[in-house]
Amino acid sequence: MEYKELIKQLDKKRMPQHIAIIMDGNGRWAELHNTKRINGHKKGVETVREIVETSVEIDLKYLTIYAFSTENWRRSKDEVNYLLKLIMDSLVKEIDELKKNNVNIRFIGSRKELSASYNKKVMETCARSWNNTGLHLNVAMNYGGRREIIEAFNQIYQDIKTEKITETEINDELIGKYLYTSGMPDPDLVIRTSGEIRSSNFLVWQTAYSEFWFTDTLWPDFSSAEYIRAILEFQNRNRRFGAR
Repeated sequence: MEYKELIKQLDKKRMPQHIAIIMDGNGRWAELHNTKRINGHKKGVETVREIVETSVEIDLKYLTIYAFSTENWRRSKDEVNYLLKLIMDSLVKEIDELKKNNVNIRFIGSRKELSASYNKKVMETCARSWNNTGLHLNVAMNYGGRREIIEAFNQIYQDIKTEKITETEINDELIGKYLYTSGMPDPDLVIRTSGEIRSSNFLVWQTAYSEFWFTDTLWPDFSSAEYIRAILEFQNRNRRFGAR
C-alpha cells in the first residue's frame, strides 16, 4: 500500500506523542551492498531526513533518535571520528531546513567524552531552532540509559546536600526532572530496525511502559511507509500500563 494511503488510515485521536527510534543496521547494509561502512552511515542519514519529514507531516510532537551511544566509543577510531563528523556536518547542513519546518532540535546525552568545541558548536547550532514550536527532535548523542540515571542521581545527591531538595521529595516525577528528557513525555512507541530485539541501554527509565515495534529492515532501507505501519500497529494495541 502506498505511503499516502497509509497516512489516511491514521487515527488522529490515538497518535503517539513521542516516538523513539533505535536506528540499527548501517554496517550490515554496507556489507550487503559490498561497500564501506561509512557509506552505510551516509545512507542512514538520508533515512533520518525522510523520517523527520514524515514526523512533521503527521504532526508528531516528539521524536528521539539514537545517533551515538556511550558504547559506540569501542568502535575503531576511524569509524568513531567519521560518525562524529557526519553527525555534526548533518546538523549544520540541515539546521536551516529544520528551522524552516518549525522543528526544535536538541542533543541529549553526556557531554563528558566530547570535546568542549564540539559541545559548543552543537549547542550554538541547535539553539537557532529553540523558538520553534513544531516537532521536538531529540538526537541521543553519546547517550547511555544507565549513565543518564547515574548522572541524575549524582545531581539529586548534590541537591540534597545543598538542601535544594529533601530525601522525602524523591519520587518518579522528581527523578524525571533530572533526566536528559526533563519536561518531555515518555516515549509511547519505540521502533528498532535490523532484526535485533533488545533496547540496548536506550531510554532505560523512560521506556518502562513504552510499546516496542521491531522490524528486520536495516535502517538505511527503512521507509516512511514502514514508519506509518508501525504507528498503525501501535494504534491497534491496548495499553494497560500494568492494569487489567
